[in-house]
Amino acid sequence: MSDSRANVPALGTLLTAMVTPFTKDGEVDYKQAAELAVKLVDDGCDGLVVTGTTGETSTLTDEENLGMFRAVKEAVGGRAAIIAGTGTNDTAHSVHLSQEAAKLGVDGLLIVTPYYNKPSQAGVRAHFEAIASATELPVMLYDIPGRSSIQITPETMIGLASHPNIVAVKDAKADFAAATRVMAETDLLFYSGDDGLTLQWMAMGAVGLIGVTTHVVTRRFRELIDAINSNDLGTARKINFELEPVIRATMTRVQGAVAAKQILKWQGVLPNSVVRLPLVEPDAAEIAIIREDLAEAGMDFTV
Repeated sequence: MSDSRANVPALGTLLTAMVTPFTKDGEVDYKQAAELAVKLVDDGCDGLVVTGTTGETSTLTDEENLGMFRAVKEAVGGRAAIIAGTGTNDTAHSVHLSQEAAKLGVDGLLIVTPYYNKPSQAGVRAHFEAIASATELPVMLYDIPGRSSIQITPETMIGLASHPNIVAVKDAKADFAAATRVMAETDLLFYSGDDGLTLQWMAMGAVGLIGVTTHVVTRRFRELIDAINSNDLGTARKINFELEPVIRATMTRVQGAVAAKQILKWQGVLPNSVVRLPLVEPDAAEIAIIREDLAEAGMDFTV
């Protein structure tokens, strides 16, 4: 492998897949989004993914997506990489949204595997290449078969790596053997797409994390990544164990955006925990178990 892409972690090493704040009436709250972006960067994020899965992109209009890109770019542009979630299951729509995002000065694009359509791997490759060719921005592939219903196979990734704008992968399928092959045969940079596997991914060669739990314990994740990069495995293991109940609370009880918004409200970071249908806020039983998980980590909220 060459080191020709050694500068690509300009995309960051600790990225939060930001929630999209809403007002009580369900409108996008751009002011709150900007304030959240500043807090995340102040606490250690060097990149932000805007309107990805956790940003409820599938229920945002194009105007709302672009408004989020603009708000976050204006708030923290120059301090952190702004990665726009512009992938959909419609190639032409994804191209359009990517081109509009590029005009706003974002630093990269996160493109999810086309979902629902279930294309062949040839179709998957053509989809990504069409979007990557539409702008000059670096592209991160988002491999999440649990949501898209299909994976990006190692062979497809290896082929896509020849495209000059395709530089990274957010992996949310945890096939370490497949990823090892791709890492060995390409210059693609891998990011953990699973909060609880950050240590494992980075030990294998990933450059960082795109997380959701990072909303609520940003500084601790910064310390985890820095410890791994300093080859301080003892400290990294300790932090990893301490983070487990927080990750459990955020990622396993209800959908990640739902849990993150609820916890951010308890922390006083967001004024509400509003989500858009078909997502709903947690019920009393779900809130109780989330609070129990958090209490294990010393995060005991009075609500």
